[in-house]
Amino acid sequence: MKVMRKIIEIDEEKCDGCGQCIPSCAEGALQIVEGKARVVADKYCDGLGACLGECPNDALHIVEREAEEFDEAAVEHLLSEKEKSMDPAGETLPCGCPSGTLQVLGTSGGTACQKANAPQQMEGSGVSQLTHWPIQIRLVPANAPFLKQADLLVLADCSAVAFPGLHQDLLKGKVVLMGCPKFDEVEQYIRKFSEIFTVSDIRSITTVVMEVPCCAGLPTLVKKGMDLAGKSVPMTEMTVSVRGQVIKSIQTETAAIG
Repeated sequence: MKVMRKIIEIDEEKCDGCGQCIPSCAEGALQIVEGKARVVADKYCDGLGACLGECPNDALHIVEREAEEFDEAAVEHLLSEKEKSMDPAGETLPCGCPSGTLQVLGTSGGTACQKANAPQQMEGSGVSQLTHWPIQIRLVPANAPFLKQADLLVLADCSAVAFPGLHQDLLKGKVVLMGCPKFDEVEQYIRKFSEIFTVSDIRSITTVVMEVPCCAGLPTLVKKGMDLAGKSVPMTEMTVSVRGQVIKSIQTETAAIG
């Protein structure tokens, strides 16, 4: 059924087929066809516009028009089929940029492209607690399998650099999403968190921000997304100093706001 909604439109005259927008579309709605980026089917495009900032030619825009409704089940099937087609015979295939490819880390499986992109760990470099990829809020689809019943860690980008015990004290046992409310589109964050809370049955949330003012809004965006989804999830809000010290930690039984 077609409805009026926001969706990506591509200016073919401006598009040179560079493909930089492809990894940013976590739903797999964009492909290069005959040298141009195309939306392969309206039902795969959520209209959030994560791909917009990647185009060097300003060829992608969000428009409002009559289109098929966004279909999360169809997206999940599309991503599954893409995963299978990447490694049909167990052979190493030519690999593109893996930034938009869903991966569960720390397992012996994976496609040939995922294995080829796996770096060799240097001796004495420590153990990472990261369990999945991607991690940027804009790139992770709401129906990503690693989000199901997850304990969610939402990090402001800078806090990951400042906090010395990130992997052992914060990241272990959690699914992490990172972003910057100063440089990214806040309404996009709210919609993404709303979708995540609607479909993924999140168990708990920990937000970590820096003491600087531009970080302060991130927990509120999470709460607004939760409120939009009609959910209440236990939440811990942490604030880290620029020297990496935890200067505030607040726990709430329910984090949805009215």
